[in-house]
Amino acid sequence: MRLVAGNWKMHGSRASIAALLDALVKENPPSCAVCVPFPYLAQVAERLRGSAVAWGAQNVSEHAQGAYTGEVSAAMLKEFGCRYVLVGHSERRQLYGETDAQVAAKFAAARSAGITPILCVGETLQEREAGRTGEVVGRQLGAVKFEGGVLAYEPVWAIGTGRNATPEQVQEVHAFLRQRVGPDALILYGGSVKPQNAPAIFAMPDVDGGLIGGASLVAKDFLDIVKAAAK
Repeated sequence: MRLVAGNWKMHGSRASIAALLDALVKENPPSCAVCVPFPYLAQVAERLRGSAVAWGAQNVSEHAQGAYTGEVSAAMLKEFGCRYVLVGHSERRQLYGETDAQVAAKFAAARSAGITPILCVGETLQEREAGRTGEVVGRQLGAVKFEGGVLAYEPVWAIGTGRNATPEQVQEVHAFLRQRVGPDALILYGGSVKPQNAPAIFAMPDVDGGLIGGASLVAKDFLDIVKAAAK
């Protein structure tokens, strides 16, 4: 099985999303999902209903309910029909201080609600240059009771920096992660995947698809990446 998931981050408007969804529905590719900002969940759920394209959210609270202003629970996401939710994205870890323990709690909350969490792990440039890649991603993965989820390796140093990991560098880390999650788990790559580099990355034996950022906002680019993963 392959999976290509788009992470729209904090982008989009009702009009731009409508155009993007229309293009996706027209092609109706399998093994594809979009993770969208909370306000657009209803719009996305309605437009993609009955299609092969799944949808999900970009974050979830570790709490089931209560006085947590601004938070969104897994049960709320499930009610919209979310199939996936991102947990532990590097931006959540870096900008909002999410700890390994908090990420683990969010992973568990999603699983309890019947949503498939996409656990993101990855190292900074400083950590990579210090030879700590295995230590960092191993710690991030080890903090989670990883069962029933999807894993995404997203090297922080290769996201929006102009630096790209080679397919061989990607495979090295994916092989390391594969030893820990087993042969049946999906391991996605999320380091600035574009139509140009997608075929070479997806040809690596332990890469099962991608977590796509900016390119997922451009219908043609995203569909080209989905097609590359299907080959």
